Amino acid sequence: MGGFDEEWSRLRAAAVQAADGPAVADPAVADPAVADPAVADPAVADPAVADPAVADPAVADPAVADPAVADPAVEAREAVLERLAEFRSQVVLVPLDVRDGLWTAELGGLDWICAFSDEEALARFAEARGEGDREWAYRRVVGARLLDELVPALDFPCGVAWNAAGPDGLAFPPVRGIVPDAAALDGGMAA
Repeated sequence: MGGFDEEWSRLRAAAVQAADGPAVADPAVADPAVADPAVADPAVADPAVADPAVADPAVADPAVADPAVADPAVEAREAVLERLAEFRSQVVLVPLDVRDGLWTAELGGLDWICAFSDEEALARFAEARGEGDREWAYRRVVGARLLDELVPALDFPCGVAWNAAGPDGLAFPPVRGIVPDAAALDGGMAA
């Protein structure tokens, strides 16, 4: 078996594929021109397509950008901040190691505390590791306490992996804005 990062990547891909279900072959989707003749010849749908400046005034003059069009980077940042807020407000399950400490795994050269939304997410992780038949002791911790108190109390950099092996898994690295500056790799810990 490979390292945790290879395993997590493989498990996430399998979970996403399982959640999406099998692909359904649709001839109209396979050949977009069948579904929409305008795809075969974009000028059929909109003669302005032949002249991009007519179709989109921002092409002719970039200063005329449409404010209603969202910046993908801003949208992605907002989505991550929403998930972070969700995590911080939730009671999560953190598996314990054989010494009753928080169970961690190495990923990308860092240690990561694994946390799960519920017993089902923890069971999915255990099953993916081939350890679904053993009992996993865990502690309930509020996400904010995990990030703000427990991670900074460690004497090494550590992030939090939330719902590893699930389609909604997310990693919270030890950086400013996620953990206190003193525990952040780009903050006090870097000094």
